[in-house]
Amino acid sequence: MDFRSKIILIYGPTASGKSDFAIKLAKKIKGEIVNADSMQVYKELKILTARPIKNDFKKIKHHLYGFRSSRIDFSTGDWLKIVIKKINEIRDRKKIPILVGGTGLYFKALTEGLVEITSIPLKFRNKIRLLQKSIGQEKFYKKLLKLDPTIANHVNSTDVQRSIRAYEVKLFTKKSITEWYKSTKSKFKKKEFLKFYIDYPRSELIEKINLRIKQMLNKGAVLEVKEFSKLRISKNKSISKAIGVIEIKDFIKKKINKEEVIEKISIKTRQYAKRQVTWARGHMKNWKKIEPKRLNSFLKKI
Repeated sequence: MDFRSKIILIYGPTASGKSDFAIKLAKKIKGEIVNADSMQVYKELKILTARPIKNDFKKIKHHLYGFRSSRIDFSTGDWLKIVIKKINEIRDRKKIPILVGGTGLYFKALTEGLVEITSIPLKFRNKIRLLQKSIGQEKFYKKLLKLDPTIANHVNSTDVQRSIRAYEVKLFTKKSITEWYKSTKSKFKKKEFLKFYIDYPRSELIEKINLRIKQMLNKGAVLEVKEFSKLRISKNKSISKAIGVIEIKDFIKKKINKEEVIEKISIKTRQYAKRQVTWARGHMKNWKKIEPKRLNSFLKKI
C-alpha cells in the first residue's frame, strides 16, 4: 500500500486502540499524528479524556492535543481551519499526516468540507424561533415547504431545530440550505485520503472500556476532577460534559461509592461507543474496516 502523498484517517469507538495503532503506523511510514477528537483538544482533563501520554509524544510527533483552554468555545469549523494548515505543514516536512480520533463530524468536515453560510443576525434568528413556537411545528413545517420546497427530502417534519435553521437560511440569504451544502467541498481531493475504521466486536470493546475506566481512576482521575472543579468552568462548556465529570463529582461528594462511579461511567462510555459505531455505519461505508486482531498483521505488510 502506497502511503506517499496521502492523508491517513483512523477512526474507531472509544477504547478501540486507535491511538496505539496510529503510533505504530507512524513509525512505519514516517508519519506525524494529528488529533481528531473534540475532547482531547482541551488542556484540562487529560486523564478523563484518554489523551495520549507523554511517552507517546516522545515516540512520535503529536499535534493539536491539549492546546485549547476549556473556557473558549471550539467548533468543528475552528478545528478544520487549524487542521488544514497542520496537514500542509506536515507534508511540507515530507512527513505523512495521520489523523486519529473518535469525532465523526471532524472527519466528515475534512473529507467533505464544512458549509460556510452567511452569518445571520441573532435578532433575525430569534424571530424565526418565536414564529415556530407560536404556531407549532406542524404549521411551521408547512410554511417552510412553501418557502423552500426542496427541503422536503432533507429535513424531517418533526425535526424542530433543522426546520428552523432551513427557514432562517432561506429567508435571510434567499438561497436554500441544500444549495449551500451542494457548494461545499473538501480542500483536499478524495484520492488523497486513506481511511481506516477499527471495527471492534462489542463484547470485547465493553471489556476494554471497563478496564480503561478502572485505570483512569487509579491514575488520578478523581484528583483531576477535583482540580478541574476549582477552575469553575461553566457547565455549558463542552469539557464540563465530558463523560465521568458528573459521576466523579458525585463520588467526591460521597453521593456514590467507587463501584457505583465505575458502573455509571462505564454505562455512559458504552452508550457513547455505540453512537460512534452508529455514525460509522451511516457515514463511513467506504472506509477500510480492520479488526483489532488483524492490526499487527496489517502493519507487518507495510
